[in-house]
Amino acid sequence: GFQNASSPLMEQLIFFHDHTLTILILIISIVGFNLFSTMHNTNIDQHMMESQGLELFWTIIPSFILIFIGLPSIRLLYLLDEVYNPAITIKTIGHQWYWSYEYSDFINLEFDSYMIPSNEMEMNMFRLIDVDNRMMAPLNSQVRTLITAADVLHSWTVPSMGIKADAVPGRLNQVNFYTNRPG
Repeated sequence: GFQNASSPLMEQLIFFHDHTLTILILIISIVGFNLFSTMHNTNIDQHMMESQGLELFWTIIPSFILIFIGLPSIRLLYLLDEVYNPAITIKTIGHQWYWSYEYSDFINLEFDSYMIPSNEMEMNMFRLIDVDNRMMAPLNSQVRTLITAADVLHSWTVPSMGIKADAVPGRLNQVNFYTNRPG
């Protein structure tokens, strides 16, 4: 399962996943039933084995299924890449063992976010996830994040919002998100 969605785009991603999984389960069930019934059927019909109508059916139906999956996928790809008017821009820089964040829209605010060592963790913290300074994003507003790296490749991910972007040295990647749930 997925985490609870924190953005409308992640809700759409979960709906698309369920839509595609329903279609795949239906296809697997039909093909499995046909395989099972063919293996246990002793009567072989010559017209069924060399039917042009059947060949036309199993050629055209998969194309309709691909369209039925592909159109929502293309719509979702465009929604994920859509650039709205952001309320704030956060620059995220990946370093080898920590992340740096810069909020340069309102005030010149910069800080580093280091992972909390295992020996300093409390019982309610997550190992290898909790940090000393968390990035804060405003609720119910569009946020643009510019992601880059200073030294090596990194991956900046927020699974509950459906965001994953690679931080590459010398390249600036842009991710937009809208948060509708605190956390």
